[in-house]
Amino acid sequence: MKRGFPEVIIFDMDGVLVDVRGSFLRTTLDTVRHFTGKRVTMAQLFQWKNRSGFNDDWITSHAWVRALGGRQSFAEVKKKYQELYWGQNSDGNANRERWLLPPAALRRLAKRAEVSVFTGRTYQELNHTLDRFKVRDLFHRIVTVENVKKGKPDPEGLFQILHGRSPDRAVYIGDNVDDARAAQSAAMPFLGILPRGSEARKQGKAQLLELGALHVLGNITDIESWLARAALWNRP
Repeated sequence: MKRGFPEVIIFDMDGVLVDVRGSFLRTTLDTVRHFTGKRVTMAQLFQWKNRSGFNDDWITSHAWVRALGGRQSFAEVKKKYQELYWGQNSDGNANRERWLLPPAALRRLAKRAEVSVFTGRTYQELNHTLDRFKVRDLFHRIVTVENVKKGKPDPEGLFQILHGRSPDRAVYIGDNVDDARAAQSAAMPFLGILPRGSEARKQGKAQLLELGALHVLGNITDIESWLARAALWNRP
């Protein structure tokens, strides 16, 4: 038996390739605090994020505001969220992100497989990050929320990237229940990423495993060694 490797590696962006605790997650907390005046925490945020249908931070922010008694419309919440995220003169939370997987590691993976991204981000959000960290050329294909009729947990974006290829020759790497459900619906192997010691891991690891995750890594930098050891893609 020859040890194999997936033909297609599909990454989610937020929480996987990019640390968004200071950007998207912080903006969600800031938005909810703005409208409700109440103290909300990262632990409470992950209680929302670990429910299917709350992969979108605008939706999460609006639902949370309403749950705490706010009567603002979705449009009002989204507008404030965008103001806090982008800021004025590029001084918003968008600039608090940190790229997690070294470009050299991505280049090594790209020599062995097609490396792509399926993200719930908009192109504007995505382009800001790709340009800031100079990693645009590392990906074969990128599917954003604007490329699909149905967002995650619908697997449409995964099928777009596969383009007719068998899902069992690929792997989707994500960090939340909607990522796992999308992979499950596509019959595609799923690998979870939740940082060691994080609130996300504390609340979400068991759930990802229940949804069929092959494993839940504690650091995205472990991806190369894990894929090299995995037997799932072995060929006779």
